[in-house]
Amino acid sequence: MRGEPSCPKCGGRVRAPGLFSDSWQCDVHGTVHPVQPVIPPSVDALNVVVHRTHVPVWMPWPLPVGWLFTGVACAGDDRTGGRATAVACTGPGPLGGMGELILVAEELGVGLGARYAGMDGPDPGPYIDVGKPAQAKVLAAGRPTPLWHVSGAPDDRAVFAGEALGMWLWAVVWPEQSGLLMYDELVLADLREAGAEVELVPCGALSPRLLQP
Repeated sequence: MRGEPSCPKCGGRVRAPGLFSDSWQCDVHGTVHPVQPVIPPSVDALNVVVHRTHVPVWMPWPLPVGWLFTGVACAGDDRTGGRATAVACTGPGPLGGMGELILVAEELGVGLGARYAGMDGPDPGPYIDVGKPAQAKVLAAGRPTPLWHVSGAPDDRAVFAGEALGMWLWAVVWPEQSGLLMYDELVLADLREAGAEVELVPCGALSPRLLQP
């Protein structure tokens, strides 16, 4: 994914708008919002996405003890602005070992969350049962936000999804047992509203999950 824009749904190459199309095109998925090249995590990288996007940039805030910001991805271009964001965080898992969390906010149909979830997309609707009580709950931008377990994901990860601020919210956690993190009622901040607090985000090494889910 690093180096050139890619398809949010499959990670494949995309063609830029040109003479015959005014949108980015994937040979497999047609018109897409391209994922921009991922760069090493830093406050500057985070600020670029925060100021470009039209969708939330979710991060647990404060971060759980020992956790670090480990990367951000954005789907969209300079003309349309960001239509999906993915924020990666890494730290001690609830049952030991290292855990990784990717939070995705996206408009309907973008497909970035489903890609990190390891599922056919583009949206979680067919894979969650909102008729049953939600399995997890977060506080997103100050609002209680239910998240349902997403069925059909690979066994190596736990996937939850719901709706926050009118957008899909995906939470993808590796390994699967670190999904217990989502039962602790995480507090999520939309970093578009964080102001100078963004400067305080502790940064770690780039998560390879952002490049190869």
